[in-house]
Amino acid sequence: SLAGAVARWREEGRLAVWLRIPILQSRFVEAAASQGFAFHHAEQGSSTLTLWLGEGPSRLPGYATHQLGVAGAVLDESTGKVLVVQDRNRTLNAWKFPGGLSNPDEDIGDTAVREVFEETGIKSEFKSILSIRQQHNHPGAFGKSDMYIICRLEPSSFHISFCQHECLRCEWMDLDELARTNHATPITSHVAKLLLYGYREGFDKIDITMREFPAVYTGLFYKLYHRELPESYRNIT
Repeated sequence: SLAGAVARWREEGRLAVWLRIPILQSRFVEAAASQGFAFHHAEQGSSTLTLWLGEGPSRLPGYATHQLGVAGAVLDESTGKVLVVQDRNRTLNAWKFPGGLSNPDEDIGDTAVREVFEETGIKSEFKSILSIRQQHNHPGAFGKSDMYIICRLEPSSFHISFCQHECLRCEWMDLDELARTNHATPITSHVAKLLLYGYREGFDKIDITMREFPAVYTGLFYKLYHRELPESYRNIT
């Protein structure tokens, strides 16, 4: 049946076929492979195979090549202290900002707020993006590329109740101390200095903020992250 369908699709001038096979019907993968299908990606309950029918090499897009990690630098401006953790089960117990991987359909700021709460029990609000790290061949991403974003958050609670499974230690540390200590991860040290600069000289000098706009697709919206524009420029028509 599949062989006949592939022949018909070629005659109709189709360029490509996407074939989704539920996990409980995975026996059909062998039949698809015999017709030239190859794996594209797999999820919990299914695998997706593709067959390029056009001329030349396949022009189908690859599956996701990056994972997205987000951390939250929660700064209490009234005390100058920032929330830091040490991961459990790490060879080097260095101070870092709490964070983790973003879920599908989850905004960057929401990931930071959620991860901070899950790891430390601290509630917070997203204020801005401070930095973006790009790294390739990441061992923790199955050899794929990794994007790691650190956000500035404002706390709305202050009592720490950290996750014993993920964290070895958690505390409010003086930001100036974090910027100077040798017991922090390299990226934490760099961002701590950036945060200290913003804390002393004004966050407008370091913040990448977010605005939401309607997308070209009806009913959808997108979030645009950028340095703030003066109002006179924002209102240009």
